[in-house]
Amino acid sequence: MDVRQPVMQPKRFSWESIRNFIQDTWPDYLLLLLGGGVIVGLDQWTKYLVRANVPLGGDWLPQWLAWLRPYARVRYWYNSGAAFGIFQNGNLIFSILAVIVACLIIYYFPRASRKDWWLRLAMVMQFAGAVGNLVDRVLFAHVTDFISVGNFAIFNVADSSISVGTAILVLGVWLNERAGKKRAEKEPVAADPDESKGE
Repeated sequence: MDVRQPVMQPKRFSWESIRNFIQDTWPDYLLLLLGGGVIVGLDQWTKYLVRANVPLGGDWLPQWLAWLRPYARVRYWYNSGAAFGIFQNGNLIFSILAVIVACLIIYYFPRASRKDWWLRLAMVMQFAGAVGNLVDRVLFAHVTDFISVGNFAIFNVADSSISVGTAILVLGVWLNERAGKKRAEKEPVAADPDESKGE
C-alpha cells in the first residue's frame, strides 16, 4: 500500500525573492521617497516657520506684498479634520486613513508603469500630502494650516499636494484616453472576412 507523501508548499518568501524584489523596485522607491521627502520637508518647514512667527489666528505678509492682503495672506490656524478644515474632530480617523493611503501607495507605486509618469507623479504628491499631515497629527493632534486665499478655507502645502496630485491623476487619465482614441482612429480597420467572401 502506497503512503501518500505530504505535498510540500513552495516558500512564498525567501532571501532570493526579497533580493530580487529590492533589485527590481529600488529605483521606484527611491523616486517615491526622494520626491515625497522634498514635499514633506517643504510642508514641515513652512508649518514650523508659521508656528514660530505668527500668533494663532494672526495674519502675516511681507510689507512689499501688503496690497495682496484682501486676496491672500499667511494666517496661522489649525484643524483636527480633513483637508481644508472639513470633518472637524476626526484626528484619529484621518490619521488611520493617512497610514492606509501611504501604505497602499508604497505597495502600488513599483507596480505602476514607469512610462505612466502622470500616475507616478500623482502618487508621489498624494503620498507626500498624506505623510505631511500625518506628521502633524502624530506630533500635535491637529494639522497646522496657513495658506489663506480670499474667503476659501485655510490650507497648507500637504493639502495642496494632495489636491494637485488628484488633478494630475484626472488629467493624466483623460490625456491617456484621448491618445488611445487617436491611435484607434489611425489604425486601419481589418476587413470583414464575410464581406470579402461575398465579392
